[in-house]
Amino acid sequence: MVDQAQNASGAPDGKSPSLLSGLYEAIIRPLAALRLRYAPLLLVYFSYGALGLIDISRDLWVKEQLNISPAELAAIGVWLTLPWTIKMVFGQLVDSVPIFGSQRRVYIVAGALLIAGGLVTLAGAAGGWLQFLSRTGLFVLGSILVVLGTVVQDVVADAMSTEVVPRVQEDGQPRDEQEVRADLGMVQVLGRLALSAGILAVAGLSGWIAAILSRETVFLVALIVPALSLLGAFTASEKEIERRPIDLRILLGGLAFGIVVVTTGLLGVPFAQEIIFMISMTVVCVMLVMVTADVEPEHRRAIFFTAIIIFAFRAMPAVGDGYFWWTIDVLKFDESFYGVLRQTAAVLSIVVLWIFAKQLTEYSIPAVLFWLTVLGTVLSIPNVALYYGLHHWTEANFGFGARSIAIVDAATASPFAQLSMVPLLALIAYYAPAGKRATWFALMASLMNLALVAGQLSTKYLNQYFVIARGDYSQLGALLVSVVLAGFIIPIAVIGLLGRKIR
Repeated sequence: MVDQAQNASGAPDGKSPSLLSGLYEAIIRPLAALRLRYAPLLLVYFSYGALGLIDISRDLWVKEQLNISPAELAAIGVWLTLPWTIKMVFGQLVDSVPIFGSQRRVYIVAGALLIAGGLVTLAGAAGGWLQFLSRTGLFVLGSILVVLGTVVQDVVADAMSTEVVPRVQEDGQPRDEQEVRADLGMVQVLGRLALSAGILAVAGLSGWIAAILSRETVFLVALIVPALSLLGAFTASEKEIERRPIDLRILLGGLAFGIVVVTTGLLGVPFAQEIIFMISMTVVCVMLVMVTADVEPEHRRAIFFTAIIIFAFRAMPAVGDGYFWWTIDVLKFDESFYGVLRQTAAVLSIVVLWIFAKQLTEYSIPAVLFWLTVLGTVLSIPNVALYYGLHHWTEANFGFGARSIAIVDAATASPFAQLSMVPLLALIAYYAPAGKRATWFALMASLMNLALVAGQLSTKYLNQYFVIARGDYSQLGALLVSVVLAGFIIPIAVIGLLGRKIR
């Protein structure tokens, strides 16, 4: 219980809070916000992060055994991101279609089974005991199954994240709006913390097992992750879930969109990914207009402009796998060191997300994204400098080389992807209407995941222009510089144009 002598800033007797007291409040705040009813959704988010157990083994297996270029991998990444854009279908099912009387547990179980099927497929491809498709085909199939399972579980967790915060007091009176909004924002922070904790739990381990176990064995060991998510299913509450009649416009439109995506991909239509992206944007935007029809115009504008800014932030291109290959072939990074990198990054991600929970949930969204963009750009410079030989100079003059620089860079740059989504998630959670929460979250998440598709497409284009091949990294420097410049100029321009329109 907070002492009544404290003012709104948290400082006793009206005095300004000291740096120490502010830091103490930042550390205690997420702990104080924890509630037992949050446990099921936090377990699902934790399991999502723990899927990183296979990342290093999978990436090295692709490099060692599959004849795929960085540009082709970026193109595959587009297909693997697209299931996230049809979350509205799963959202409608979770909102409106109980299976065996369940609208939460059964869908978490279904997601776990899909993830397990994908891991077994990857293991069979790596071990050679599944041969009904090529190794590359099995890699794509297994990866899609894992993604689909994760999407299903994520939809359920998103819906639960809006339900665990009560909107009324025990006496039936409505709670203060700002208090509800702050609690919903903190639930989103706790969800990102649980996700980061899952990443942290397996980050170092992923490198260690990649060094001592076969790729096949790692995929099989990872079956413990979907099993863990089942704990969230068995502890999830089915109480106070308001069911709405299914919206056939959303469900059938989403299913039709899914069929178009699959058909276009299988038929090998020229520019299939670009066509699907444009169709996806149209479908999702139309559905968002329908779902938000009852929201007040002022709130709709705030959500609209916020979504555009975060879309621009998330749609920036990445370097692709060429840089990863270069660090292995030229800098001689190995599995164990990549485990150290991931472990360090995961720790810092949790620390930053924890310390800045208040700023993320209560400060201006354009301001948060502006500083994330600036800091992200500054922290990208060491990667570029490594390619141009910075490590030789630092080793000669200061006694530390590429690995030390890589650790510092990974540690400082890691939190930004998680941080950028928290403000929008809090905004969505606050305005999500009862009975449509899974659909609402799924549609907004679909839009944000379309931003990742746009980023994957631009990554593919850059890798087609700056060609990177195994052993030939002559154009990697130009690719790195292009990615850093795009990642700074475009988000800053969008924030400058639209930031003032958000109140």
